[in-house]
This record gives sequence, structure tokens and C-alpha cells, in this order.
Amino acid sequence: MNMKVEPTDAPCGAHITGVDLSRELDREKIAAIRAAWLKHKVIAFPDQHLDDDALERFTLTLGEFGVDPFFAPIPGRENIAAILREADETTPLFAESWHSDWSFLPRPPAGTCLAAVEIPPVGGDTLFADQVAAFDALPAQRKDYLRSLTTIHSASRGYAPSGLYGENDEGRSMAIRPSEEALKTQTHPLITTHPETGEETIFCSLSYVVGIEGIDEMEAMQFVVELSEWQTRDEFVYRHKWQPGMVILWDNRSVLHKATGGYEGHRRELHRTTIAAPALG
Repeated sequence: MNMKVEPTDAPCGAHITGVDLSRELDREKIAAIRAAWLKHKVIAFPDQHLDDDALERFTLTLGEFGVDPFFAPIPGRENIAAILREADETTPLFAESWHSDWSFLPRPPAGTCLAAVEIPPVGGDTLFADQVAAFDALPAQRKDYLRSLTTIHSASRGYAPSGLYGENDEGRSMAIRPSEEALKTQTHPLITTHPETGEETIFCSLSYVVGIEGIDEMEAMQFVVELSEWQTRDEFVYRHKWQPGMVILWDNRSVLHKATGGYEGHRRELHRTTIAAPALG
């Protein structure tokens, strides 16, 4: 079976066919998948229908498991979380704002993998915004200014006890575990260099950035709002439409993503793993 990579017409995203992720992959195929992942940033594998053993095995071909600090794993697993919404659920949609997964950690995950378990017949698209393309499109002077900034990240808005998914979030089917740990902060350069491709990328989101070093808090957040409008312009966005049995993998270092709704009255379940960033040094 020959692997085929078909890019989307968006700045990021590709579909890969001709590979069976339920089987052991040889080094050549793993290298080809990794190259496609780095090049296209978001890759989708139709018609895979992976069980949890296969999902874990595939994840480990790309790196060690990352941590999910505020998700409980599914029963019987340590490294798989369920992104779940029941048909009758009325809580605010999970992950509806742009973000890079767990950017508030000292070493955020390199990637995230999602395997479809139950896909609604309508809605539920996932949006991705290419942050390499967003940075490339800026004028040189603006790039230089952004390179000089250091952002302050925190999970407090979502996962603190008082946050969106905190103690007052009732009726949610996902196993989210809020904690005081979410109040911690972590700094990252606003512009980072991808450790494998060498590309510069914007590493900032409204979900997790709570300030900028050396700038007044209100001024900093207004700046982040304005930057977000640029980061997520239509010309940088790929809209991923799910299919039953599909698996997708994205590069957390070079794209933002967000969930969308539109499937009220239908159940939706995805199983998720994260890929740890390699240790420095």
C-alpha cells in the first residue's frame, strides 16, 4: 500500500491515505508521516477506526506521551482522555476559543492526536490557524517588535476552581478536574522558533496568555486581542471536517485550534493523546 499525501487548499492541513495506523509501522512510513506532519502541520487519516491500543501505539511512533494536567484519563488508560459531549448536554462548548494545547506548561506538548469514536452527522468541525503563515505575512518592523516580547501564560481562566470549567461548571460529560495548580504562570517568547523546522511562529492565544512582561495588564490584553484578530484571519485558517473513523494529528508548536458546535442533539466523542516535546539539552 502506497502512502499518499493530499494537501488541502488552506495554508495548513493534508489528508493521508494508503496507510493502516492499526498495524505496526516501519521506520520508512513513520518518517514519511513525520515529514508530512511537520510540513502540513495538521494531517488527517480517513477510515482508520482505531481502538485505544492502536491509538497509543501510533502516538508513541512520534514521541513520548505528554501530560494532560486537567483531564482525567478514560477508565483503564493513563494517556488517553475523552473529548466528549452528550446529545442532551447544555454546558458551554468545550475549547471554543483559540489556543495551543497546554501552552501554560514549562514544556508544552509537541502535538496532539485525536481519534474519532462517535461523530455527529452535522457540525463539530475543528478550526486550525497556521501561525507560521500568520507571522510570515507581517511586515519586518512588526516582526522585530513581536520578537522582543515575552508572554505570560496561565490556565486560570479555564481550569482554576473559579474558571470556566471550575466548580460551577455543572452537567459536563467530560472528565475535567480543575485545580489551584491552574493559577500558576509560565513565560514563553511571543515568537518561537520551531525546533524541528526552524520556522518562526506566533505562540500566543487569548485562552492562556494573561499578560506580557513589562506591559500594563490592560494594555497587554488589548494587544493580545488585536494580535489574535490577525492570527486567526480567514487566510490562515483550515476548517477540518470530521468523518467516522478519522484520526488527526496536529503540530501544537505551529498552529492554534478551536472547536465549533452545530451538532446539538447528537453525541460526539473523540479519544485524545498528546505527544511530549523532547527535553532540551
